[in-house]
Amino acid sequence: MANDPREAAHPIPRFPADFLWGVSTSAHQIEGSADEREASVWDVFTAEPGRVKDGSTAAVACDHVRRHTEDVALLAGLGVNAYRFSVSWPRVNAPGGLDFYDRLVDELLAAGVRPVPTLFHWDLPADLDWLERDTASRFAQYASVVADRLGDRVTKWITLNEPAEHTLLGHALGTHAPGKQLLFDALPAAHHQLLGHGLAVQALRAAGATDIGIANSHGPTWPASREPADVEAAAFYDVLLNRLFAEPLLLGAYPEGLGELMPGDVAADLKIIGGSLDWYGVNYYAPTRVGAPQGTEIEFGGITMPAELPFSVREIEGVPVTDFGWPVVPEGLTELLTTFKDRYGDRLPPVVITENGCSYEGLDDQARIAYLDGHLRALHRALEAGVDVRGYFVWSLLDNFEWAEGYARRFGLVHVDFATQARTPKASYAWLRDVLQAQG
Repeated sequence: MANDPREAAHPIPRFPADFLWGVSTSAHQIEGSADEREASVWDVFTAEPGRVKDGSTAAVACDHVRRHTEDVALLAGLGVNAYRFSVSWPRVNAPGGLDFYDRLVDELLAAGVRPVPTLFHWDLPADLDWLERDTASRFAQYASVVADRLGDRVTKWITLNEPAEHTLLGHALGTHAPGKQLLFDALPAAHHQLLGHGLAVQALRAAGATDIGIANSHGPTWPASREPADVEAAAFYDVLLNRLFAEPLLLGAYPEGLGELMPGDVAADLKIIGGSLDWYGVNYYAPTRVGAPQGTEIEFGGITMPAELPFSVREIEGVPVTDFGWPVVPEGLTELLTTFKDRYGDRLPPVVITENGCSYEGLDDQARIAYLDGHLRALHRALEAGVDVRGYFVWSLLDNFEWAEGYARRFGLVHVDFATQARTPKASYAWLRDVLQAQG
């Protein structure tokens, strides 16, 4: 096992000298200062009773807009050479909204930390909808505005974060904003996000950008058994959560049978989407064990899966779980990356792990240390297997507003007291600092 204590007693293997080491955050989850931006779909969603488990909102969150200098100092103390943050489209739409990101980028560069902005991390302006094709064009216009302001200092860009989850949770199941329960009628949101990515890449290229990626969530899909019904259900799930969002980008085509379900001139759109990446971002948390539908509603990982879905998500037995109930399977990261290498060959560009992390309570977070230790070793095994991996970002720098879970889940290397906004580095922060110092 990749998190074997005997292995953890040895130093983390050496990664390439130019490897990108970073941490990730997102605007809506940390920024606060909601009165200084336009409303997003998440503001509308969290205002509805029962949408967020603890009834909270991100109006203040980590107060990062006002405390970003302190947070940049935490990044510098950690020793990362990159910081992945997201730009809030609703903030950019407000007067002076880009001024904050101007200051943030300057402070990051002064601290020796490379800024890696994500242009969309789920906080869509409240008057837009990814079900509408026009949103893709509006996204490209917004990307152009941001690039014109920051492109003289930002060299590495991410267009979208996890369009799979935004489609599934926000449009198909309704557990995230905008709260739609459309099931397979949500597919246009997937296509329009991918089209928005392609159009945004064109806008970024026009502004001189040459290092553009996306942050797609992926994980191995394991059949619950060798029974044909379970194998078939797992294959279908793999198409929906992995191949649907990878193959238009990497192969310029949808998996068989899905292209005809998408709106518009799909062939023309795929020419914009395909081959648009300089590198491929992967958010990895865990594999998924999938079987045939069981005819009942299933609660899994905080998400309710309707009975009418053509698959059911099952528990992975015999492995540790996080405080969120997510299985801890570091070797799944090696499996995922080597599978992608075998599946896509030279169509797979260099890979960056844009998120990897876990939810645990406490300042002495030894479980998080074990998690990160195991996943770094699993990542190194993928490198040894020939996968061109260029970077690794931990989710997350700070405890934050964890979407529909509110403030109940803590993913940060730094503890945040949300009553006082005091930041306290955890044991995992010191551990990662020491790992990065040893990497040189």
